[in-house]
Amino acid sequence: MVAVITVAVPEHWRAVFFARDELGTLGEVTVLPQDAPLPPETRVLVTGWGAPVLSAELLAGVPDLELVAHTGGTVKPFVTDAVWARGIRVTQAGEAMAYAVGEAALASTLALLHQLPRFDHALHTGASWQAAKAAPPRNELAASTVGVLGASRTGRHYLRLVRALGAEVLVADPYLSTGQARELGARHCELDELLASSAIVAVHAPVLPETRHLLGARELALLPDGAGLVNTARSWLVDQDALLAELRSGRIDAALDVFDEEPLPAEHPFRGLPNVLLTPHEAAGTRQARRRQGGLIVAEVARFLRGETLKHEVRATDLARMG
Repeated sequence: MVAVITVAVPEHWRAVFFARDELGTLGEVTVLPQDAPLPPETRVLVTGWGAPVLSAELLAGVPDLELVAHTGGTVKPFVTDAVWARGIRVTQAGEAMAYAVGEAALASTLALLHQLPRFDHALHTGASWQAAKAAPPRNELAASTVGVLGASRTGRHYLRLVRALGAEVLVADPYLSTGQARELGARHCELDELLASSAIVAVHAPVLPETRHLLGARELALLPDGAGLVNTARSWLVDQDALLAELRSGRIDAALDVFDEEPLPAEHPFRGLPNVLLTPHEAAGTRQARRRQGGLIVAEVARFLRGETLKHEVRATDLARMG
């Protein structure tokens, strides 16, 4: 049986993810805009960000569909109960993105410790040389305690990177045991202790009902004066209004890659603050990560067609702990 592989990935991503004929070596490939009807004979569907919701109605039009292979991380926005009811299998490329996000979080960590956002803002806005130099005291990573909120894939990559540069690491994660934290080279602790004890807190927790505004006004107030918050995960995890209030006070700094509203409005107050490093939701956007994403999906589709075990399969029961 010839595998009909339908690729519904935005056009500008296809060449980034996939070498010219990688998927073509596995079967007959149809490339479609994301909003186009799927060919009824589709056996494997490759999706990207903005994928259509796989409702029962849509799935009725693709009776041969057996695998959804997502080039991104979370599948929650478009995989419905109808997918699981049909026995359609799902895989995703989140692992391929994790190192890049961890490294971007490390870069943000170093920038905050060395007060680079404040220096950059002062010089770009015309402050005098002397005024620009008047930043709060700086710290080296090797002399700092770093708190990792969530021992996810990205959290673990970040943890290893900051440890390699000498940081003492605390980790808060209800699914991680004390022994597992020790194996990672970190000390497991409760959230309040982590917040009160860390010079930098990096957010790497999943988006779940119970993690909504995990860091609110009470939690942010626990951060020591001069601490920094790095969020390359999701804005869901942090009360943005409470964070804005803390940042406006100048008491803490932040590096943010994710926001409640994206694109971030041009008039948003975050944009004018000297103690905030902003990036446009691009922590995973390295050339190497994008190519890994495509390669991972090609390898997963090949395993599926050979009847082998998938390495990155997502099951319905996994969603309770996944972002």
